[in-house]
Amino acid sequence: MRGVPGWFSRLLDIGLWLVVCAPPVSGVFGLDGRDAVVAAAGVPLLGGAVACGRRWPLAALAVPVALSLMTDPEMLTPAYWAALAVFGYLAGSRTVAVRPALWFFGAVAAVGLVLCTAVSSDLWGWPTMLLTLLAAVVLPWLLGRYRRQYTDLMSGGWRLAERMEHEQQAVADRTRIRERARIAGDMHDSLGHDLTLIAVQAGVLEVDPTLDARQQAAVGELREAAGAATERLREIIGVLRADDEAPPRAPSDAGPDTVVERARASGVEVMLERSGATENLPPMVALAVQRVLQESLTNAAKHAAGAKVRVRITRDGDTLRLTVANGPAPAGRLAGVASGGSGLVGLDERVRLAGGTLRADPTDDGGFEVSAELPAAGAAPRAVEPPRPTVSARELEQARRQIRRRLTQAVLAPIAVLAGILLLVIPLSMISSVFSVLDREVYDGLTTGQRREEVESRLPDFTRDGPPDGAPATPRGQDCTYYSTRFLSADGYRLCFADGRLVSKSVVGNP
Repeated sequence: MRGVPGWFSRLLDIGLWLVVCAPPVSGVFGLDGRDAVVAAAGVPLLGGAVACGRRWPLAALAVPVALSLMTDPEMLTPAYWAALAVFGYLAGSRTVAVRPALWFFGAVAAVGLVLCTAVSSDLWGWPTMLLTLLAAVVLPWLLGRYRRQYTDLMSGGWRLAERMEHEQQAVADRTRIRERARIAGDMHDSLGHDLTLIAVQAGVLEVDPTLDARQQAAVGELREAAGAATERLREIIGVLRADDEAPPRAPSDAGPDTVVERARASGVEVMLERSGATENLPPMVALAVQRVLQESLTNAAKHAAGAKVRVRITRDGDTLRLTVANGPAPAGRLAGVASGGSGLVGLDERVRLAGGTLRADPTDDGGFEVSAELPAAGAAPRAVEPPRPTVSARELEQARRQIRRRLTQAVLAPIAVLAGILLLVIPLSMISSVFSVLDREVYDGLTTGQRREEVESRLPDFTRDGPPDGAPATPRGQDCTYYSTRFLSADGYRLCFADGRLVSKSVVGNP
């Protein structure tokens, strides 16, 4: 027993031993012969059953079953019914597998059949024995098994609830991390763009001849600081972008005009062309346009400083096209400006999530062109797969099915056994009627006063199933047995014995 101290467990065993031994001990003084010996021997045997019951519960159950069968093959022994019920319940609650218990019950039924036919010569005692076994042993065993299963399911349910709580906490933690990564990615995109423009503008001022050497040195330091800040920003924040992060649901207030004006203010020569209505775009598309424009102008300032940039935004029906093309760099790449090398990859994913496509290729004149095609009416809805059940949900459903199945078994098993016993009555009735027929000549040859052993040697192996209908009551102090007059007869022969001798014989019942 889990969580119970050893001394308390031993006290429980002693109390259990006293409970199961009380009925046979109270009845031993009124018994004699073999029954008294069996009752006396049952006290230490039941103590041994209690001692080994935790480790071998079926072996412990076998002790009261054997004592009951030794006393009466039909197990009609009230002195051991309490022990049968208690050890049956404990066997059900302490065993995990069902098959050993089923083999045990089958073996007990087979032994009962042998005892009823070979020892008591009463074939009808076997159904009685099976009913006693069902009521006194099997039903308590089912109750104990149900209790164990209920306890296991309850503990499993608590473990499942705890794991589901941990899973929910993990989902919440992942959601927070993804949101932080998304915010960090947006900060990298926007701040990186602004810092690059600052570095570009500082680079232009650095070579301005109107500034003296001290001012040019200060501007150079500003350019280098902006470049270093861009590099640190890429290392610290840019690496936090998740592979499958979702884009923001709403764009910032920086539209294409604002982005172009900032680039022009930093010294980049940008020409903007529009065709068609480009306002009131879906948020996802507007944000994609902003990011493509920012990244393209930033790359042009980094890799083609001084080159002219042409931005074209056109809308044709439900399709929006954005093209950013720059000419060849007249002075090469601007020094001191960091490049992460992953801007176009991020742009491609962002445009794809908005439902569009992105292309980035060098032009024939040595420049570079970035073009994006986006749905102006919003991205086409994607087919949403039904959510797959989680591991916890599957285990919860499995536990529910297991509870229903085990409850059904606990209810149907006794009913099925009882139905099987009732079905045995039909063939047993036929067999008993055949083997309990007493020949008329043998009956006529019996005389009162004969010794019982001499009479029984001439009788059939099996007796009739009780007295026929209409038979008189058994006289006081006599032991009467009944035999059939013929196959499936309604009447029967009654032989009554007293003091070991035949005292009367008669035909009883309604022929």
